[in-house]
Amino acid sequence: MSAQRHHLSVGEAARLLQARKLSPVELLEDFLARIEAVDARVHSYLLVTADSARASARQAEADIMAGRWRGPLHGIPYGVKDNYYTRGVRTCAGSRLLLDFVPDYDAAVIERLRDAGAILLGKLNTWEYGTGTGAVHFDLPFEPARNPWNLDHFTGGSSTGAGAAVAAGTAMFALGSDTGGSVRLPAAACGLQGMKPTYGRVSRHGILPNCYTLDVPGPLTWTVEDSAIALRAMAGHDARDPGSVDAPVPDYLAGIERGVRGLRIGIVRDLGTEGERVDAANWQGIEDMARVLNAQGATLVDVCLPATVTDYRQASSVINWTESLSIHEQDFMMRAADMGQALRDKMMNGFLTRAVDYLAAQRRRRELASATDAVLRSVDALVLPCAFHTAPPYADPDRVVAYTTDTACPPFNMSGHPAMAVCTGFDATGLPTNAQIVGRWFDEATVFQVARAYERDTSWRAQRPKL
Repeated sequence: MSAQRHHLSVGEAARLLQARKLSPVELLEDFLARIEAVDARVHSYLLVTADSARASARQAEADIMAGRWRGPLHGIPYGVKDNYYTRGVRTCAGSRLLLDFVPDYDAAVIERLRDAGAILLGKLNTWEYGTGTGAVHFDLPFEPARNPWNLDHFTGGSSTGAGAAVAAGTAMFALGSDTGGSVRLPAAACGLQGMKPTYGRVSRHGILPNCYTLDVPGPLTWTVEDSAIALRAMAGHDARDPGSVDAPVPDYLAGIERGVRGLRIGIVRDLGTEGERVDAANWQGIEDMARVLNAQGATLVDVCLPATVTDYRQASSVINWTESLSIHEQDFMMRAADMGQALRDKMMNGFLTRAVDYLAAQRRRRELASATDAVLRSVDALVLPCAFHTAPPYADPDRVVAYTTDTACPPFNMSGHPAMAVCTGFDATGLPTNAQIVGRWFDEATVFQVARAYERDTSWRAQRPKL
């Protein structure tokens, strides 16, 4: 097995594959060997689809050798959070209730990636139903995913396996879903680039719903280029998703190397008293990002969000609890004893929420979205904290919950703006630090442009976990 291959970026591997200097079959076998070597400790996968992946790799090799290259994902192995439907392959979302569920169709995103030539390695670990309260009770049918930077530490949730897989090198990129941070938080914990696109940019058809009005699928990748490649293939209108928006999808790679000279970038340094909870190492990473962007010619200006993060979080929690119960009420009423405690607790929160509270939360959401957009329209992008903390140890359950709740993720689920978690280095113990870059509606391209400018002038992508 080549250590270099399973730690290639998508972009690096794509260029080798297109030039026929790398075989899709050899690349896949390296990833299957990597899974065999480390995943008994990392637990990134719930199910590995080795046979179908091998068949896809052979077909990709034949196509590329015949000159039928489909683009930069052709022959690239990836994993998907196990709340995405996969035709003929169990989709259990980490739950006892769905251990026998085998969908008869693929999620829209799986269809798009198959058309792009990507190779599905298997289904990745997740909190039950892709949701939860932030607590990990070790009461699900599968061992929780472990953080490759320190196996005793949390991966972030709920796309736990997606974060672990890309960091550990058991998938070249991974798909997660983000309702209140569930792409960005695992990316932050595991030292990745995690993109939550604009609400409506990517179809949710065939993804087990968590919260209709907040759910957004997104990629977790090692580099910004990889994220741009993945999102370009994932994005686009789909009439099967009523929340899908018919908006043109740009070539995100076209301007990714333009740099930030002339851009006006807002930095949110004042989070009120909540800012006191941000780890010093994370604040240091954000200030380092500001310094790098300023040195490259961007104008950095201090801005504030129109409300406290707590204000956004309280309204989003009411929406999340209520909509989740509306989706899963029958399961809860009939088989609550088979659910894990975190999911049961969340369903009970939904039961205790009044209709008037849900309506008030949705009204507040509209106010916050409009006010947040006004801030975004005053700048080209925002820089601010993502997760306030580095990944905590599983042995400290209070810190595990705090990792999930102490974040600046909910504002941009509530407003719908694209937001990306970016690795900013490592703390004194070797755990990744993070920041968040936010753009205007449907302007993921500028988010990638800013993130790439920072990534290009830093060395963090050269460091990998030692497993």
